[in-house]
Amino acid sequence: MQIYISGSLAFDRIMTFPDKFSNHILPDKIHILNVCFLVDGLEERFGGTAGNIAYTLSLLDTKGVILSQVGKDFTAYDERLQQYGISVEGIRTIDTEFTAGAYITTDKADNQITGFNPGAMKYPCQYDMSKIDDSEALGIISPTNLSDMIDHPKYYRENGIPFIFDPGQQIPAFTGDQLKEAFMGAEILITNDYELEMIMNSTEMTKDEIIDSVAYLITTLGEKGSVVNCKGEETTIGVAPANAVVDPTGAGDAYRSGLLKGLSMGKTVVDACKLGAVCATYAVEKNGTQEHSFTMEEFTERYETSFGTLEG
Repeated sequence: MQIYISGSLAFDRIMTFPDKFSNHILPDKIHILNVCFLVDGLEERFGGTAGNIAYTLSLLDTKGVILSQVGKDFTAYDERLQQYGISVEGIRTIDTEFTAGAYITTDKADNQITGFNPGAMKYPCQYDMSKIDDSEALGIISPTNLSDMIDHPKYYRENGIPFIFDPGQQIPAFTGDQLKEAFMGAEILITNDYELEMIMNSTEMTKDEIIDSVAYLITTLGEKGSVVNCKGEETTIGVAPANAVVDPTGAGDAYRSGLLKGLSMGKTVVDACKLGAVCATYAVEKNGTQEHSFTMEEFTERYETSFGTLEG
């Protein structure tokens, strides 16, 4: 089965300020704020929803096809993807833009100031979806360019291709009707509990109505695990214990990688979610979204410690 990953590719540029922001902001001058923070250097990491999902999938010996858009500064990221055997055929380059980037400054109190430049993500990826083999494909639509998030589910639906819809931080960009149409008929709608509330508010649908509109609803609950709903039947999925919780950023994308791997193996959605739970644990044990690693032997051992025998 070929997995197609619609989502963003981005650079995370992380800076640390060795003091508290509050010590350098004058409350009575907040209406004319003009501040400069001298940071302790800059660390650049590879990120974006599609990149994160494809990376962990590659650790699971599965290569996805990324459908995304990047800018003129993408060379190093391109080399990394190809190093892991990840297809770049679905990535569009916009020569006049930079690749999407988040500029994150954290102070000593763990407060953050973030600037996000969408760059090339302002444009659709324009992948020729007719190249997809309808009988051997699985799609996931994660946060990216809005028109891709509307058009790709429509194509999958019209061609009988199962897909996962994962709107994430792009939920506010949709109208209620656009959002409802995008996930209608999905094999899986996946969100965290807060995002599910946002979808309910935007679409004016109840949780039961949302469950009736898709085959499965998966709700992730952080350290409490996740829940799978299917036409009134609810199953709770536990977590794989972490050795240390260092950084939860990227755990959701790693979870989706395990979910996709399980589905590509022919596993039930519930069993695929267990693979996702193990992937998420590896992610939280490292800073960053693509810094974790494991061998299949290590993964299998951890899975079986948490959930029992892993078959297939």
